[in-house]
Amino acid sequence: MADQELTWSGALGWWDRRLFDAVARRHWPGADRVLPRLGRAANHGVLWGGAAAAIAIFGSAGARKAAVRGVASLALASATINTVGKWSVRRPRPLLEGVPLTRQLSTQPQTTSFPSGHSASAFAFATGVALASPGWGAVLAPVAASVAFSRVYTGVHYPSDVLVGASLGVAAGFVVRRLARDAREARVVPGDERTAAGAPALPDGAGLTVVVNTGSGTAAAAGLDVLRTRLPAAEVIECEGPELPAALAKAASRATVLGVCGGDGTINAAATAALRAGVPLAVFPGGTLNHFAMDLGLPGTEATCQALVDGHAVRVGVGRFSPGPDGESGYFLNNFSIGAYPELLGHRLRWAPRIGGGPAALLAAWRVLRAQRPVRLRLAGRPRSVWLLFAGNGTYHGTGPTPRRRDNLGEGLLDLRLVHGGGRPGPRLLAAAFTGPLSRSPVHVATRLRSLRIADIPAGTPLAYDGEHAEAPSALVLDGLPHALTVYRPR
Repeated sequence: MADQELTWSGALGWWDRRLFDAVARRHWPGADRVLPRLGRAANHGVLWGGAAAAIAIFGSAGARKAAVRGVASLALASATINTVGKWSVRRPRPLLEGVPLTRQLSTQPQTTSFPSGHSASAFAFATGVALASPGWGAVLAPVAASVAFSRVYTGVHYPSDVLVGASLGVAAGFVVRRLARDAREARVVPGDERTAAGAPALPDGAGLTVVVNTGSGTAAAAGLDVLRTRLPAAEVIECEGPELPAALAKAASRATVLGVCGGDGTINAAATAALRAGVPLAVFPGGTLNHFAMDLGLPGTEATCQALVDGHAVRVGVGRFSPGPDGESGYFLNNFSIGAYPELLGHRLRWAPRIGGGPAALLAAWRVLRAQRPVRLRLAGRPRSVWLLFAGNGTYHGTGPTPRRRDNLGEGLLDLRLVHGGGRPGPRLLAAAFTGPLSRSPVHVATRLRSLRIADIPAGTPLAYDGEHAEAPSALVLDGLPHALTVYRPR
């Protein structure tokens, strides 16, 4: 054993070499084929870039956010390792004595050994994804661990190089989550929505009835504590699942202001009840993504409480589809879709309780891309074949068929995006993702309009609105209602 290998912090260097030699001596059935190739695939982050692209294309809005977090975490970890880690501790690479030739890389790395950049990148990406989407994180964790182990297996790193690199990667994931949280809270900039005249001020919450979806988890529970402290006179009703629509309708019929605490689906149900009863809505974000609340400028419960105390509200536009699932008009605050996404959502909702969110999303994407056929329907009197029809409540920013951010919720326009049928759904959706926000191409059309009639919808075709899933009628009308809903928001 070379002297340089004994100088690595004494006992640590001794144990490092013992573990390294133990891995080299042990026979790992099948690993000679898999692990070296897996390590090479992770060179320069190629493996993780591909994983991020796949998640962004086939995953939900939450999965896309998780993919971005993973890439940002990887970038932070890689920059830290290459600018500080490698040059601070200039540890030589292990000697390859005892490592079988079939495991060794054809080209040996020339950089220093400590810490392992591959391990840092792998665990940074997996941690960044997991903190935003635990299901996808569970899918990626074994892959990240295998990449890290492959660095010892192929003889290019000591075990301590890998452990420290993995730890730095995990830390990078948590740092990016904190930065994203701070940026999200700082991003709350109200748009040009019209101020609602006559919205009552409720200094102690008297006249406010808040329906809380207890199934939304810890975010709703934390918001509930703030609500009870700031507005002690407010009535709070806790329920979940099938009880929510009836509870919201009953609360709206007798409250001065209807409040709701939950995610986008719960807020959609509350907005429907408020519109039908003609009362203002107070939104207390309690879900995972809170698209409507964030686009409106509501970072949390405290902001909504302050708006109620001040009596400040705005009028926002609402998307409507008629008829809705119950025969009356249905509403959407974020978006409405027919085609690949509702199919994927239906499969995911069906399988998630049995196998978990991440695996369910993968299985749903595979099922849709393998078996899905374009939907043939009639749009504004003209026959069309589409992989996806997306209608946003208000103008969204960003490219692709399903963008994710709005600056103004008051306009009452529909942001319509179509991915034409033909070919396979995967390439079509991918091509649409790279076209401009208001473009016309052989695969993608995007425009803005007030209303759209959709007819000749095949029986059994699903639709999705604000994350909810239902069966579409044979014909329906989409339209935007400008300034239709009064919602509390701070000045």
